[in-house]
Amino acid sequence: MLFRKKSTQTQDYDKENLEPAILCSICTGEQTAGFRNIHNGKFTGVMLIRSDKELEAFKKTYGLTGEIKKIY
Repeated sequence: MLFRKKSTQTQDYDKENLEPAILCSICTGEQTAGFRNIHNGKFTGVMLIRSDKELEAFKKTYGLTGEIKKIY
């Protein structure tokens, strides 16, 4: 039981006030996936994105499909 596969549970977020986004650094190229408040524009980071595999994991965790808006 030590090597059990992680269960992937879909997490919820406030869909009325938050939108998924990726914050991209112009200088370093670092990308952080998270959610942007629609009303005041405040970004809350959830995880660092270093590869397409991590981006897919973010989408799967929150049940997202399609393109995610990038913020520079």
